[in-house]
Amino acid sequence: MPGFDVRSPTLSPAALGVPADLDPGETQAITLALELKADLVLMDERKGTAAARGLGLATIGVFGMLLEAKRKSLIDRLLPLIDRLIGELRFFVAPALRQQLAQLAGE
Repeated sequence: MPGFDVRSPTLSPAALGVPADLDPGETQAITLALELKADLVLMDERKGTAAARGLGLATIGVFGMLLEAKRKSLIDRLLPLIDRLIGELRFFVAPALRQQLAQLAGE
């Protein structure tokens, strides 16, 4: 199973055109994605997603990532993970979105 490397960007966000009004985590994620010429950046907040896309980055959110994992059989079930995000991390998920995710996942 592949591991993870924890990295921080080395370039200035401003030098890459990253908006100054983003959350620090969004700023770092976008800056690093630009530095690494990443194929995809994980971004859930609307403002960060819009900024990343405006800079030419493709984005995916947590739910999109989980749906892709389900499609690739990396996870067995999606809904228990969504319910855990709701219960433990206080993710807000509208009931209609939860139902739509369930349908997309075939659950």
